[in-house]
Amino acid sequence: MSIDGQTFIVLIVALSTGGWLINNWIRAKHGYALEDEWGGKTLRAETKTAEALKAENAELREQLAHFADRVKVLARIVTDKSVTVAAQIEALRDSHEASDEAKQDKGVI
Repeated sequence: MSIDGQTFIVLIVALSTGGWLINNWIRAKHGYALEDEWGGKTLRAETKTAEALKAENAELREQLAHFADRVKVLARIVTDKSVTVAAQIEALRDSHEASDEAKQDKGVI
C-alpha cells in the first residue's frame, strides 16, 4: 500500500487536528485551561453560578469555624469537673447581672 505525498500530508494534518480537539475536550471536561492554536492557555470565564457557589462556600466555611469553636467549648465543659463548670456559669451570670445594673444606672434599659 503506497500513499502519495499529498495524502500523507492531509493525513498528518487531520491526525494533529483530531488530537488537539480530543486534548481540549478532555481538558474542558476536567476543568483545566484550554489551549489556543499557538499553545497559549485560555482560562474559563467565571459564571454567575460559580460566583454564587464561591460565596456560599465562604459562608459555610465561616459557619464551620464557628461550630468548631462551639464543639471545643462543649468538649471542655464535658471533660472539666462539674465544680469548675458551675463556678464559670455563676461568674457569667454575675457579669451579666453587673452589666444590666450598669445599663440601668446609665438609663439605657
